[in-house]
Amino acid sequence: MRIRRKKWAQKELEESKFYIDKPEEFKGKWKEKFPKKQPLFIELGCGKGIFSATLASSHRENNYIAVDMIEAMLGLSKRNIEASYNFENPENLFLIRANVERISDVFSKEDGVERIYINFCNPWPKKKHNKKRLTHPRQLVQYREILSDDGKIYFKTDSDELFEASLEYFEQSGFDITTKTYDLHKEPIFEENIITEHEKMFTEEGIKI
Repeated sequence: MRIRRKKWAQKELEESKFYIDKPEEFKGKWKEKFPKKQPLFIELGCGKGIFSATLASSHRENNYIAVDMIEAMLGLSKRNIEASYNFENPENLFLIRANVERISDVFSKEDGVERIYINFCNPWPKKKHNKKRLTHPRQLVQYREILSDDGKIYFKTDSDELFEASLEYFEQSGFDITTKTYDLHKEPIFEENIITEHEKMFTEEGIKI
């Protein structure tokens, strides 16, 4: 299902002080872009931005970047971020437009990304589309290029098939799987689990995360 175009989104994004339309200009320079030098966490495919907005506004001791490429989603993210910060401009969060499939055009090792969040990405179930998965090895190679040496990936999905395949992808790409669960709400493994809109919907349908 595609989200409808938001006629107001472009104008609001252009006027926003925390939205960046051409983030590749800051590759290798993100530490200088933030007022404070703090650990940098990014969310790939932020959707409506509720996850990043909630996390960043609760943890001002970290810097965050929320990534998406759909204008309507970015517009909704912008509004949700503003609401989480009581309509003040956040100093520890940027919203950027970027294609996750080319994320290494936006970040580099110098940026020292310490954590990547991937929440309920498209499972691309057809075999011919598997390479589009955000956890596919061709993506994981890029993440290794931008993550700090002790960087981590936090991944949540409702898709059993994507989950099993991703476990293999991580191992194939040289990642150590330190923690996993087949039922996140019964076996909480994150120090803080922010329930996204999709997560709430899936859980109410009896689907395990």
